[in-house]
Amino acid sequence: MTASLRVLMVCTGNICRSPTAEAVLRKMLGEAGLHRSVEVDSAGTVDYHAGSPPDPRAQAHAARRGYDLSRLRARKVVPSDFERFDLLLCMDADHLEYLGERCPPEHAHRIRMLMTFAARGSADAEVPDPYYGAPAGFEQVLDLVEEACEGLLGHLQERLANGS
Repeated sequence: MTASLRVLMVCTGNICRSPTAEAVLRKMLGEAGLHRSVEVDSAGTVDYHAGSPPDPRAQAHAARRGYDLSRLRARKVVPSDFERFDLLLCMDADHLEYLGERCPPEHAHRIRMLMTFAARGSADAEVPDPYYGAPAGFEQVLDLVEEACEGLLGHLQERLANGS
């Protein structure tokens, strides 16, 4: 069975935020019985880490909450992603700008900020990059991503129910 919907999580290097969001959403979809209906992937706006696993700190913090990032590998966003994915969800405004500059106009509506799905979300809310910060930054990323993915799960359930 092919997935009805496809979601791409996007950050800079695809080693911290976007793989975390991919794993969180994947687990939530599994728990909701939707893992076959929604495909989830992640990518970065740069290829510095292409082929590398997620940052060990991101993996460790995620594992403590029951998320497995170990099998994920970094990749860069490619032009076909705009056609392939129904939603391309950005962690911050730089990613939104990057995708917006490269996206064919007919697919621009697919690009959004991940945090717009959070209960207290807004169009300009961001998931901050924890790469150069303290361990608490990885916990903050998980808190924000979990909140946004809960709302995203509801959105995806609605779209699946409506056949869109």
